[in-house]
Amino acid sequence: MPAVTLVLFTVCLVLITALAVAAVAGKLARLDGASYPAACLRAATAFGAVVTLAAAVTAALAAVLP
Repeated sequence: MPAVTLVLFTVCLVLITALAVAAVAGKLARLDGASYPAACLRAATAFGAVVTLAAAVTAALAAVLP
């Protein structure tokens, strides 16, 4: 498998996962009684956390693997 294909597949997988986590976080915030702006803020925070975690894991693996 070419490296570009693997990178694009991984980026798509991370973004889909981040969007799913953000949607669930926003829905849970609304069910908890938060306003729409507060729910959007929680969803955005969850999205950013997933993307940041993926970047940190990638950096850690890049440092360990040759």
